[in-house]
Amino acid sequence: MADETALQYPGRWAAEAADRAAIIMAESGKSMTFAELDAEANRISRVFHGLGIGSGDHVAFCLENRIEFLALAWGALYAGCYYTAISSRLTADEIAYIVDDCGARAFVMSPHKAEDAAKIVAATPKVEARFSLDTAIKDHTSFEDAVAAQPAEPLLDRTEGQDMLYSSGTTGRPKGVKSPLSQAPLGRANSISMMAEALFGATPGSVYLSPAPLYHAAPLRFCLGAHRLGCTVVIMERFDAEGALAAISKHGVTWSQWVPTMFVRMLKLPREIRTSYDVSTLVSAIHAAAPCPVDVKHRMIEWWGPVLHEYYAGTEGNGLTYTDSLDWLAHPGTVGKALLGEVLILDDNGNEVAVGVEGGVYFRGNSDFEYHNDPEKTADAKVRPDTSTLGDVGRIDEDGFLYLTDRKAYMIISGGVNVYPQEAENVLTMHPAVFDVAVIGVPNDDFGEEVKAIVQPVDPSAAGPELAAELVAFCRSQLADVKCPRSVDFRDDLPRHPTGKLYKRLLKDEYWKGRQARI
Repeated sequence: MADETALQYPGRWAAEAADRAAIIMAESGKSMTFAELDAEANRISRVFHGLGIGSGDHVAFCLENRIEFLALAWGALYAGCYYTAISSRLTADEIAYIVDDCGARAFVMSPHKAEDAAKIVAATPKVEARFSLDTAIKDHTSFEDAVAAQPAEPLLDRTEGQDMLYSSGTTGRPKGVKSPLSQAPLGRANSISMMAEALFGATPGSVYLSPAPLYHAAPLRFCLGAHRLGCTVVIMERFDAEGALAAISKHGVTWSQWVPTMFVRMLKLPREIRTSYDVSTLVSAIHAAAPCPVDVKHRMIEWWGPVLHEYYAGTEGNGLTYTDSLDWLAHPGTVGKALLGEVLILDDNGNEVAVGVEGGVYFRGNSDFEYHNDPEKTADAKVRPDTSTLGDVGRIDEDGFLYLTDRKAYMIISGGVNVYPQEAENVLTMHPAVFDVAVIGVPNDDFGEEVKAIVQPVDPSAAGPELAAELVAFCRSQLADVKCPRSVDFRDDLPRHPTGKLYKRLLKDEYWKGRQARI
């Protein structure tokens, strides 16, 4: 038997601190203790087990931020299976593609996407069991009833499950990032919980605030990491700048994770509002997912103190860099030094470049991930079995600090959300008024970047606000709004090589002129 006091999962804290809050919803005030969370996760794992779902099998769910979210994730981990959390902002076609591609045997959804249920059912014939929360949805079983019918006793001989989250690809279709199941006993420590304990001051009973959508990799993994350490997780149903400050003050939040857009929104609040909330309990404010403007970070450190921590990593889990406030102040703009894996800057031939020279950013170390059902994309990410990239461009200074300057695949990060322009380009290309199109990220003071379409119309005389609005609406009819352009510019022609290759760099350079980095 494993030593329970050495394990990290809600069951340990249900035994040691049964009545401690595990989850608090910031807006509604709904809460769940560790005893309740562990019991619910046990019941959910038994629902999956009763369907024959176990190690190596797959479940998926599409939920907005709600109290059942983390219990569902833990239930899958308790069952030892893979699980995929799907963005509730996606369209029915996008959701169905992921459910089908990941091979989910069970799928759980909320009324938030009820109007899309029939379309998802029709497009996902391999799903064996479908569940809905709160209200009845045709062809779906009540998840609450299924869970309530199960005992709260744990399954025997449990091994840890694993997430398989989707990261969009330049081909326009999302790809599942799959790592091997560890087969380790449930409750093993992982890199998130170890970092939180060693670097971010997380201790049993401390309070973690999650202001972001839980279906993203970092918020989900950090919430689960907080639970592993016996921390209370406060979840915002949706981000609101003043609401975030109110949550910190009300719950005595000690650590939290953000994207730079949230910092911008909080900094833009009137001074009398910003200063009316007590943020002195914060020990760590972690940020990642998007480049943070240097001025914004300086202002946040002035306001909150040197509690900001930044890391650079990806869903792939192939490496990580890290910097605290003091190192960042000495090296403004850096995303830190390697903490997991070794950072290499390579040229297009796979050779290391000199200090200060830009090149592809690679991690050497843990590169055992694969892109599900896409061996070509997996191979493209790796120059050697132990050396892989997230597709970014950067440089390392003489002190070993990494700076990101661009993205090879022209991925756009808008408000911390990854947007791959090929998806919108594929849609807009099919509009009858479009002759040629390029989608790029351009500067946005709030979001870091915003999505812009540059269009060569079939009829140059049609260029103008009316056609721009039509193209945006056309794109939004087929893709999640976050993936669609917020604005459209028109050109007589786009810079293409005679072979047809688009020189997107020339377009991007126009919009980023005068800035040190192109992200």
